[in-house]
Amino acid sequence: MHSLSAAPIVLSIAGFDPAGGAGVLADIKTLAANDCYGIAVVTASTVQNSRAAERLFPLPAALVREQLEFLVADIAPRAVKIGILANAELVDAVAEFLTRLPGVPVVLDPVLASTSGLEMLAPDAIPLLLERLLPRCTVITPNRNEAARLSGMEVISPAQMEAAARALYQRGAAHVIITGGDLEKPTDLFFDGRQATLLGGDRIRTNNTHGTGCTFSAALAANLALGKQVSDAVVQAKAYVSAALKQSYPVGCGAGPLNHFFRWHEPPRAQNDPAPLEEHLGR
Repeated sequence: MHSLSAAPIVLSIAGFDPAGGAGVLADIKTLAANDCYGIAVVTASTVQNSRAAERLFPLPAALVREQLEFLVADIAPRAVKIGILANAELVDAVAEFLTRLPGVPVVLDPVLASTSGLEMLAPDAIPLLLERLLPRCTVITPNRNEAARLSGMEVISPAQMEAAARALYQRGAAHVIITGGDLEKPTDLFFDGRQATLLGGDRIRTNNTHGTGCTFSAALAANLALGKQVSDAVVQAKAYVSAALKQSYPVGCGAGPLNHFFRWHEPPRAQNDPAPLEEHLGR
């Protein structure tokens, strides 16, 4: 009888997007597409569709804490991805919970606001996130606007991205990647505590960009759960997001989601064909 080996388990702690492009639904799809098994605890629910996010409803911190503790008492994750935390009570609950998972990689996507402008983290929770959560993070993945708010710096140029990354590293994050997909020439900056590396990319002409940050951070967590080094996990997560953007299709009247399962639609490869990542990087 054929038996399958268990896939690495990744825990998503994030918000719920009814449209499925972001939050825990995007995380679970991304984890599955990257050979992991996703489990999730929802921190907040939203009223949103492909056009806008209208309202945010945080769940009680006591409920989130109880769900996390009960869940991992039975199922041990190999990595954790954190998204929307909404308020100081939830930041505190998640930070306390992470002390029970020593050595488990943690990826934080510090969602501060939606693209349409809805606040996703109360301003009074930001100092607590910096103080209690950042020191537990293996990687933090802010976009330029989030990096600016977290560091208190202007973040426009690559030099400013590096300065902000160094500041967040000094606050405790082991690795920082500041995403710059909105730049004229899309460029991310990865800082490992010693060296800053610019990761360029091509502009992908698509309106289906909803949940890009969630998808990237979940793919990064998946690669860490698979045992990859952080630098390799970053490159492979970036390649996955680029391919999912290129093969996306519209859902709704606004910004559609990425095609998380694009690999299901690809023709089978011959055994000696280049691997998808090698092909993407032009190796």
